[in-house]
Amino acid sequence: MSGVYARRIAVLAASAAFAATTGLLTAPAAQAAMPTPVSASTARTYLSELTVAAEGSSSGYSRDKFPHWITQSGACNTREVVLERDGTNVTQDSSCAAVSGTWYSEYDGATWTAASDLDIDHMVPLAEAWRSGASSWTTAERQAYANDLTRPQLIAVTDNVNQSKGDKDPANWMPSRTAYKCTYARAWVHVKHYYDLTVDPAEKSALQSVLNNC
Repeated sequence: MSGVYARRIAVLAASAAFAATTGLLTAPAAQAAMPTPVSASTARTYLSELTVAAEGSSSGYSRDKFPHWITQSGACNTREVVLERDGTNVTQDSSCAAVSGTWYSEYDGATWTAASDLDIDHMVPLAEAWRSGASSWTTAERQAYANDLTRPQLIAVTDNVNQSKGDKDPANWMPSRTAYKCTYARAWVHVKHYYDLTVDPAEKSALQSVLNNC
């Protein structure tokens, strides 16, 4: 684990601790969006800086090695924070569960009124992260990654669309909604660059193709 990454995790943990004590992690419903990824030009630069390597093995991988969803504030876990953030007019009960609201799934353009129809997608899937460098991280580092509300890593989308994505990278899966592909590629590169994850050649080529048309 690089010293730079270790410092990033320390800052992330400190920021989360501060936000939890001040209530800042309860995002306003009006935001209705994940954090904005870097621009297309910055994403192209970031992509050129990523280490290109054959995808690693899935040996030893388990979702349990990326603990989620953790408590963020009060009774609210990461999933509920994202549901409130990404929805419109979201109402939560005393346990922070979203009981009403409207959600627009950026991946496929569908609109939902039941939280049960939504998954919280990890932009760069946990298994993909494992094969790209996260296998060497500590459990605490993987937990921070799996619950990262600061980077464009978490987004509420149609559940079966998220399931069709699985752990595929952009060489094998992109959102069906053409208008979102540029944002998706920018977010993917933003996350991989921040966490010093590798890209395989086909993945890099697919991302370059999208970003060159942004």
